[in-house]
Amino acid sequence: MAADVDKRTSEEESKIWPQNGRRTPGSGSWIYRGMWTLLMVCAVPLLAFGIKYYQDAQLLKRHEESVRTLGAEGLFLFSSLDTDRDLYLSPEEFKPIAEKLTGITPPVDVEEEVIQDPNGETLTLEAKMQPLRLDSMTKSKDGFLGVSHSSLSGLRSWKSPAVPSSSFSSGQFRVFLPPKNKGEVGDTWWVIPSELNIFTGYLPNNRYHPPTPKGREVLIHTLLSMFHPRPFIKSRFAPQGAVACIRASNDFYYDIVFRIHAEFQLNDVPDFPFWFTPGQFTGNIVLSKDASHVRHFHLYVPNDRSLNVDMEWLYGASESSNMEVDIGYLPQLELQSTGPSTPSIIVDEQGNIIDSRDSSGEPIQFVFEEIHWSSEIGQQEAARRLEVTLYPFKKVSYLPFSEAFERAEAEKKLVHSILLWGALDDQSCSGRTLRETVLESSPVLALLNQSFISSWSLVKELENMQQNPVLSEKARLHLEKYNFPVEMMVALPNGTIVHHINANFFLDQTSMKPEEEGATFSFSGGFEDPSTSTYISFLKDGLERAQEYLTQ
Repeated sequence: MAADVDKRTSEEESKIWPQNGRRTPGSGSWIYRGMWTLLMVCAVPLLAFGIKYYQDAQLLKRHEESVRTLGAEGLFLFSSLDTDRDLYLSPEEFKPIAEKLTGITPPVDVEEEVIQDPNGETLTLEAKMQPLRLDSMTKSKDGFLGVSHSSLSGLRSWKSPAVPSSSFSSGQFRVFLPPKNKGEVGDTWWVIPSELNIFTGYLPNNRYHPPTPKGREVLIHTLLSMFHPRPFIKSRFAPQGAVACIRASNDFYYDIVFRIHAEFQLNDVPDFPFWFTPGQFTGNIVLSKDASHVRHFHLYVPNDRSLNVDMEWLYGASESSNMEVDIGYLPQLELQSTGPSTPSIIVDEQGNIIDSRDSSGEPIQFVFEEIHWSSEIGQQEAARRLEVTLYPFKKVSYLPFSEAFERAEAEKKLVHSILLWGALDDQSCSGRTLRETVLESSPVLALLNQSFISSWSLVKELENMQQNPVLSEKARLHLEKYNFPVEMMVALPNGTIVHHINANFFLDQTSMKPEEEGATFSFSGGFEDPSTSTYISFLKDGLERAQEYLTQ
């Protein structure tokens, strides 16, 4: 019992302590916690400031080391790749260079082929064509002197579409749907990837019949075969293939804008090959997200420029045979849907057929609801994104001739102007090498964005512009400096040419020849070749010469 008394007394005393004002370990813990919290609150900003100071000091140190190691010119080239300005190249930042050096692009997420529903909807397309205007060709000015009749036989005889009208199941157009990782408005992707670049060269000229199309190529081949029986879905020159962009979207539909680079072989044995290469095929398709319904389809060759088709023909069947080149104007080449896709039969809830297409093939009559987009971008913006995907040099905006000089005047910059025979940003181009090397290199892009307003023009357009009272003088000054096939110029906002160089001379000057002394692969030239640093020198020389004019 004594033990019980002692135990009870001890417990009672412990309960009485707080009432007598005596402190316990727990009673003051909140004070210590409060002090530590206050200390931490004060320490966090100081710690953040210290980290920021250390990072800035390290960045400054790396910058100074970079200048000592690379020099000012080398650091400029490095910085053009270092997009986040941390003086380190991440794998993502190095990716464009790796693709350029290896010629390997990441695999495209292609969905497996889907078996078409025989009772699915059907879409009818009509082909329309106006043949190439022979008088638009340069060779026509001398009556095609020296051009054999057999060389142009395929061109002269191609006056109408091979297949004026054809029906397709709506499911076939599934190839235009975006891959799983591309579902937002403005997203772009390769429908048919390009397999060529500056390192792989180009495909042979001495061919008559296209290879058998596979996968996504099948539909594109079938569509273009409505124009001519021998379409080559993969063109001889980069960039090949087809790209697409989501222009608009809602819960059920996409409006997808696309661009295709393909060409036709117009001649057959025994005549020598004749290549007919439109600048581009473009268009759009409005379809449901499961491809069960196509509301609209349109594919065409743009005709808004004075020249839009490149033509090349051989005078022999071997790759080393002489080749003639010309360019011309094609007024119309297009495919258009006659209306939305419609089902062949309509069934009720029990599966009974309540309506069907009649024996004449006339579609079932429907009234389609208007599509309202929940998200969209403009047609021009979608086209621009396709261009940048195909041509990295278009990361710099190239303005129309008149607009470029107005912008240069407003922004107090010089005009980087390219005058050429065919369009710079399509397959009728006479400046392929230029756009695939120096114009798309990161250092050149950086300098052009910083100090110039860029523009390119067709020679024929400037010739026609000489009747324009506002632009005639600028056009005349450009044409005076032009030499075939491409002339690069630096001009003042008033049109005065302060510096220019011909593409052929430029490429001869910068070509690497192993037997020449000092001809080495230069990483300081933008991981490409000496042409990049030479073009930068050309632009900087133009900036220096402009100062002489501006100070007069």
